[in-house]
Amino acid sequence: MAARIDGDEGADGQNSPTLSFHLDSRLAATSRPLADLPLCQARLQSDARWPWIVLVPRRPGLTELDQLSAEDLSRLMAEVVAAGRAVRAMATAAGRPVDKLNVGALGNIVAQLHVHVVGRRTDDPAWPGPVWGQGEAEAHTPETRALLLTAARVALGFAA
Repeated sequence: MAARIDGDEGADGQNSPTLSFHLDSRLAATSRPLADLPLCQARLQSDARWPWIVLVPRRPGLTELDQLSAEDLSRLMAEVVAAGRAVRAMATAAGRPVDKLNVGALGNIVAQLHVHVVGRRTDDPAWPGPVWGQGEAEAHTPETRALLLTAARVALGFAA
């Protein structure tokens, strides 16, 4: 399921739909690459307080869900469900299974269309409120980050 990168051309010589996709620098600064899904770049949010994946459709200029084609919108929903499975797998691997999945596409600070899939527990630092704006992000240790990335990639169907 490898995605094309900027500058790739399709088999017919035409530019791929991802030709001018660029990840917002704020998303890049607060997350790490996880996997390239058919539509989205999946990223591990850099906050150890919650198992958290951010999905960013690799389509240029998108800010709203209604800008996606019907096919891409359907694909996005399938990828949100897959990311939810991956979040649950990450939480289980870390020994803290989640009670609830939160899904949000706010875009109030970063306009580029992106969807958050966050695992929540009734004993987490923000429960029952939203995770946004709650304290300072906590970095993953390298060992924990590796564990989470492996669990998520396996859940998404990528080799460990």
